[in-house]
Amino acid sequence: MVCHYLVKGRVQGVGFRWFVQREAAELGLRGWVKNTDDGCVEAVVAGETEQIAELTRAIRKGSRGSRVDNVVQQDLSDAEAETLGPFQIEGAW
Repeated sequence: MVCHYLVKGRVQGVGFRWFVQREAAELGLRGWVKNTDDGCVEAVVAGETEQIAELTRAIRKGSRGSRVDNVVQQDLSDAEAETLGPFQIEGAW
């Protein structure tokens, strides 16, 4: 399963990308997370359905200091997973 997320709220400057990266890595998921220019956080995640469901619950709850107002979630084709490696934060260095 492959899923795209767009997370809206107070999710930049509060460690939200690091939170998503840690949760996804612990679940053994592949993909990436990054900030968008309009103040959101975007992620693409690949893995088993139950692990993605667990990550979705964590994203909707948010990290300490964040405020998640809305999560736009979209399933992607399984072919999207072919280019995804170990879960990483894009644009953090």
